[in-house]
Amino acid sequence: MASNNSSETRDADDRSEVGGGELVGLPSATQAIEALAAVLSRSGTVGQELIGLATELGRVLVGTSTLAPAERDRRFTDPAWSQNPLFRRLVQAYLAAAGSLDALVDDLDAHVEDHRLAERARFAANILAAAAAPSNMLVTNPAGLKRAFDTGGASLLRGLRNLVGDLRHNGGMPATFEPGVFQVGRDLALTPGAVVAREPLAELIQYTPSTETVHERPILIVPPPIGRYYFLDLRPGRSFVEFAVANQLNTFLLSWRNPGPAQGSWDLEDYASTVLTAIDHVRAITGSPEVNLIGFCAGGIISSTVLSHLAVTGDPRVHSASFAVTMLDFGQRAPLTAYDNRTLLDLVGRRSKRAGVITSRQLGAAFTWMRPDDLVFSYVVNNYVLGERPPTFDILAWNADGTNLPAALHNTFLDLFHNNNLVEPGGLSALGTPVDLSRITVPTFVTGAVSDHLTPWKSCYRTTQLVGGDTTFVLSYSGHIASLINPPGNPRAHYWHGGPSGADADTWLEQATRTQGSWWEPWAGWAKERSGARIPAPDAPGDAEHPVLDPAPGRYVTAAATS
Repeated sequence: MASNNSSETRDADDRSEVGGGELVGLPSATQAIEALAAVLSRSGTVGQELIGLATELGRVLVGTSTLAPAERDRRFTDPAWSQNPLFRRLVQAYLAAAGSLDALVDDLDAHVEDHRLAERARFAANILAAAAAPSNMLVTNPAGLKRAFDTGGASLLRGLRNLVGDLRHNGGMPATFEPGVFQVGRDLALTPGAVVAREPLAELIQYTPSTETVHERPILIVPPPIGRYYFLDLRPGRSFVEFAVANQLNTFLLSWRNPGPAQGSWDLEDYASTVLTAIDHVRAITGSPEVNLIGFCAGGIISSTVLSHLAVTGDPRVHSASFAVTMLDFGQRAPLTAYDNRTLLDLVGRRSKRAGVITSRQLGAAFTWMRPDDLVFSYVVNNYVLGERPPTFDILAWNADGTNLPAALHNTFLDLFHNNNLVEPGGLSALGTPVDLSRITVPTFVTGAVSDHLTPWKSCYRTTQLVGGDTTFVLSYSGHIASLINPPGNPRAHYWHGGPSGADADTWLEQATRTQGSWWEPWAGWAKERSGARIPAPDAPGDAEHPVLDPAPGRYVTAAATS
C-alpha cells in the first residue's frame, strides 16, 4: 500500500477533484466563445497586452527572458525545459502567451458587473491555455521524445493503442485509472461493520467498535448522493470512518443507492426523509435519544433541510451537526458560477427529466473541465505522449466509480444553484416545513478547504453566519476531496482554527491560528465533547428489530443503476 505521506498519493488526491455534488451543466461552445469575445472586445487593453507580449517574446528570442514554470507545475519538470535552449524558449513563449490571456480575463473581471460572464471567460481561457501547452504534443515534449527513442518506438504504439481504446470505450476522454486494480470490499471500504437497515434510497451501516468503550451518543455520517460513499473509507490509514471508530465514536453511515431512470422522481424530500428515518434507526439501535450528524458536500445540503425541519418542529433528535466542505449559500463568487446561465440550466434540467437521471459521466464532465491541466491533459501526456497506462491510486479508482443522480433531485440542486433559495427563509420546503437555516441552533462544526474550486472556503464559512447557535470553523489545506481524505501524519497537512466568531472570512483567517495536522483531529475532539459519557462498546451490530442484513460495505455501494 502506498504511504500516506508519499508525494504520489498526494498528487493522486490533487488530481481527483471532480466529485462534490453541487452539479450544474457545462457551458456550451457558443457561450465559451462569447465570453472570450467579450475579453477581446476591450480593444485598448488588448492592444496594450499585445505590445507587452511582443516585448516579452523578443526577450524569449534573444535569451534574456526570466519566465519560468511554477515550481509545482508538473508539466515542465523534465530538465530539458530549463537546460535545452529550444525547449526553454518554447515554454517561455507559452508562459508569456498564457499570462497575457490571464491578464485580459482579469481586466474583463475588473470592469464588468456580471461576474458570471467573467467566470465563463476564465473557464474558456483555462481550457484554451491548458490545451495549448507544448507538453501535450509529442514533438514538443522532451520526455515523450526521449521515451520514444529509449523504447525504439514502442511507447508510440502504446500511446496509439491507449488513444484508440479511449475513443472506443471512454467517450474520447483519456482514462484516469487502471480498471480492476482496486475492488470494493477487498481493497477499499474495509472498516468492519454491518448493514443494519435497508431503505429504498440507502443502506445504513453500523461500524464495529475498535475500542472497549464508545461514547453513548452516536454519530451518523451523511455522504453526498453523488459518487460512492467509500471516499470516506478508502483504505486503512486513509479512512475517515476508521478514524472516527478509533476515537471511540459509535459510528453509523448512509450508503446511497445508485438510481436508474425508474427512480428519477426521487427528490430532496425523499433524501431528507431517508436521513430522518436513519436517525430513528440509529436511536433505536443505540438507545440514545439524540445523535450527532455530519454531512459531507451535498450530504450537508440534505442534512441542513433535516436540521431546519427538526428546529422548526422543536424536535431534539439531533444534538450537534457538522458540515464538511458544504456550500449552502450559492450567492458567493465562485468558479462554479461560470455554469450559472438560466437557459443552459433549463436545458440541462429538461434533459435529465427526459432521461430520468443525469449520469455519472455527465456529472464528472461538468467538473473535469474546471481543472483541465490536472484532470484532462495530464492524462493526455501520460497515456498518449508517454504511452503509459493510467496510475493505480485508490482515490482515482473511487473517482471513476460514479453514480447517477435522479432527475428530480438534480433539478432541485439546479434551482438552489441559480436562485440561491436555500438561504432565504421559506424559499424552500422540506419534510412539510419551510426551510429556515437561522432556526438551526444546535452546535455546528464547519470545514472548508483553502484551495477548493468546487465549494470555495469563504462560501463554506458563510454557513457559520447562516445557522444560529454556537459555531466552530476550521479551514483545511488542499482541495475539495483531498481535504476530506486527510489522515493525521501527513507532514504537509495543516489547518487554521480559532478565528473570531462572527467575523467575515478574511478577518477570521487573519486572526486564526495555523496548526500542523489534519482537521480530523479538532473535529474528533469537538465531536467527543458532544457525544456524552463512555459506555461499554456493543457486542454486536443492530438489535432484534435491526438484524444484520449484510456485512459492510453492503450491497448498494457496488450495485449498478437499476433500470
